[in-house]
Amino acid sequence: MPKVSSVVVPYAAYLRVYEPLAAFPEPERTHWARYARRRERPTYQDELRRSLADLLPTPPVAVPVHESADAFVTEVDGVLCVCPWRTRLRGWQALAALGEELPRTVLDAVLPPLVREQAAQDYERWLVRNPEARPWIRTATWQVPLNWFVLVGDEERRFEKGTGEVPPLLRYRTPMVQARRRVARALRTLKDAVEEGPLIDGLVDVGRWLEEFHPRSLVELDYGGLVHAVPAGALEDDHSAADVAAGIDALRRGDGPAAGRVYGRLVRRWRAVRDLRSAN
Repeated sequence: MPKVSSVVVPYAAYLRVYEPLAAFPEPERTHWARYARRRERPTYQDELRRSLADLLPTPPVAVPVHESADAFVTEVDGVLCVCPWRTRLRGWQALAALGEELPRTVLDAVLPPLVREQAAQDYERWLVRNPEARPWIRTATWQVPLNWFVLVGDEERRFEKGTGEVPPLLRYRTPMVQARRRVARALRTLKDAVEEGPLIDGLVDVGRWLEEFHPRSLVELDYGGLVHAVPAGALEDDHSAADVAAGIDALRRGDGPAAGRVYGRLVRRWRAVRDLRSAN
């Protein structure tokens, strides 16, 4: 594999699904089996660098011309599980959402309207041939959506401080069946206790997405490059999954004030991170 830059590209968090190798049809299954035997495989930072590099030419490349043949790989109870990058598909989807993220003048400067229109047309043609396509990875910048924390438990949290050039790590991993169960329970509680809103809508959306995958998959919530936007001490003390679970439990018991205190703590924590986006 070519040597890549050691520069860290922040600030995104990821929700990933790793499916058992048997869930993939041939010839993709054979490709991933061979891919998993490689000594070195690229990281999420490498994927980000490649995407940013595509914006440098004139005109910029809004979406990769070819789909990525890379993936994240892990082993669960002796079973090889794969999370394909699907960078091209995710690029199309991210491009469609950029209008809500950036002011029009900034968006036009980074990706001219003609480039975006061409990419949108390419996506429409591709969807006709691939109507059931879905990504294995969801990305959030400058935050971890609160509905993602519903999927995981504090006991599944893994934190590493990092040393020297090795950055900190904060992630959660949980079996698919557990993630789906948590979503169902949380939705029952939220629909009984609060009005329809972004939290419920987001949880319904992520729940539907999880249903697209093999029941023996692994779900991973990874802070990714977001660890560089959170002070070291705050990162180590960040137990947002436990806070979300406590808030939902309070609602289940009918303790609105306790749920409100937990929600306020979460909002303050993540507002401090999102405010850094404006400072940049």
